[in-house]
Amino acid sequence: MQEMYGIKYSKPEVVLLQDTGIGVAETAARTCYDSFSNSENDVVKEIETKLPDNEMCQTLNAIEESNLLDDLAWTYFHHSILEHANLSYLIRGTSRGVLQEHARHRIQAISVRSTRYTMSSLINAFVAAKNGGGKEFFIRKVLDFDMFVVSDEAYNRIEIGGMYDKLDYQFMVVEDFYALAVAKSSLPLLEEFDSKPEELYIALQNGKKKRNVGDAFKHIITDNVKVDMVVTFNLRSLKNYFTLRDSGAAYFQIRWLAQEMMKVTPQKYLDLIVKKK
Repeated sequence: MQEMYGIKYSKPEVVLLQDTGIGVAETAARTCYDSFSNSENDVVKEIETKLPDNEMCQTLNAIEESNLLDDLAWTYFHHSILEHANLSYLIRGTSRGVLQEHARHRIQAISVRSTRYTMSSLINAFVAAKNGGGKEFFIRKVLDFDMFVVSDEAYNRIEIGGMYDKLDYQFMVVEDFYALAVAKSSLPLLEEFDSKPEELYIALQNGKKKRNVGDAFKHIITDNVKVDMVVTFNLRSLKNYFTLRDSGAAYFQIRWLAQEMMKVTPQKYLDLIVKKK
């Protein structure tokens, strides 16, 4: 938990899913200079006279240090060889505001929890609220989703109330709102559980989900909503990311994320991309 500008926020969680090692990057650099025999790593020396087999590749990917990479990174600033190392992170609980900032880093692979496919519970809560639960039912139900980076319940009640009001406006102006919100096979549940909001919500949750339900309702989502994603950076791009985002000038939520990513990044990579303080 962290407080900024009078508001309490939860911090993201990060796991390093995979990393490809620095051995391939050294091999790339040695290829440029035809200097395999100068390596302190025996497996790299062998590449001068033979093509690597599976066992050699495993040893190569386990290399922990490379004097050449260190020289190229910090003395000669030859950073293109860092593009041969890749790291993938699972990120949970950052915000849509951070997602917008992340998209500005061009060289990354990013897969994000889709609002097109994952808003069913939210819409089901609204449908149940319109069938006898009312606005307070919707607010209490959505509070249980733990879907916001802001951790202040009073603030989130305002946020959820605003979501309800936007949905309620759409409910009034759309001719057949339920056709947008509920799968065709679940429509009979509205009559079966009329004026029974909790039972209707459970039934809708257990029924077939409306495909692409988020298409009609993305407008209610704000930057406060949590986002889960998997991102993959090559090491050169990760250097740029950490330089810009672990900075006092960066947006505070993406700075928190960069710091959490650095915590799970093995030292052999940090030695090549983060200047020692």
